Amino acid sequence: MITLKAILCVNWLRCMTLALLLPVLAQAGEPLASWNDGPAKASITRFVQAVTTEGSQDFVRPGERLAVFDNDGTLWSEQPLYFQLLFALDEVKRQAPQHPEWKATQPFKAVLENDRQALAAAGVDGLLKIVAATSTGITSEAFTANAKAWLAQARHPKTGKPYTEMVFQPMLELLDYLRANGFKTYIVSGGEVAFMRAFAEQVYGIPPEQVIGSTFQTRFQPDEGQPSILRLPKLAHNDDGPGKPESIEAIIGRRPILAFGNSDGDLQMLQWTAAGSGKRFAGLVHHTDARREWAYDRQSRVGTLNKALDEANERGWTVVDMARDWKRVYPFEAP
Repeated sequence: MITLKAILCVNWLRCMTLALLLPVLAQAGEPLASWNDGPAKASITRFVQAVTTEGSQDFVRPGERLAVFDNDGTLWSEQPLYFQLLFALDEVKRQAPQHPEWKATQPFKAVLENDRQALAAAGVDGLLKIVAATSTGITSEAFTANAKAWLAQARHPKTGKPYTEMVFQPMLELLDYLRANGFKTYIVSGGEVAFMRAFAEQVYGIPPEQVIGSTFQTRFQPDEGQPSILRLPKLAHNDDGPGKPESIEAIIGRRPILAFGNSDGDLQMLQWTAAGSGKRFAGLVHHTDARREWAYDRQSRVGTLNKALDEANERGWTVVDMARDWKRVYPFEAP
């Protein structure tokens, strides 16, 4: 026989369980849960509400709700070097047995000997030479396989986490929030497009056809009934600075209504987005959190934020202060 005492005990347990779960359930259902309440979060939600409310003067049809995001420094970290450069450096060491000439040839010699001074002296041209040597002369399928293999085993030197976990939890939530409100989300980054496509769908939920980046020239090869695409060691398009709006126009064919970046390399994409008719949103991620991530802007050699920050302040664009506006930075942090 079920007694009154037993019934009361079961009900008490249910109430206690519900009380414990309510905060978790509330956070799980809350959009932008990892964002602190403040001007940045409010500007995002106001914008989305304005362009998605039918009958509003700012209403935008779903097919025209396009949002573009830089990748490095905007969706994931970019220190101590852009992650694709770290991949290329590791590839030099992995591929070195097939290239004995690298032992006596700079900048490869510097990589193999861990000579940071010589590598720094090689400059941007030296780094581009490394990227081209390790990422071209092979098929697109082979490159993607190399990138995925590296992403699966490589670890960030500061956190020890896989690079695909060095993504920003608040930006993942923003991508989900926009898509839930009828937006189509794109990556428009200076990173090489094939490298980003190796992880973007799994990590960001952004399919390959919505990933735009720098590209190498390619050549179709019949290969006796097994056709392939060969990656050639010549840059076809540099998707940085003015290259970003140029590729948006060429590939998407429609001006976005929302753009997010974090550096001067994103300035022209933000200008292009903000200059369109109707309601527009331009945002910058400002790296201000030296404890949880890094703090850098105007003087940084990686992700320099100078001119874009000035223009954002002048034009009233949204500047996200990482230390102030984000409750957590990475998914692996406790909420």
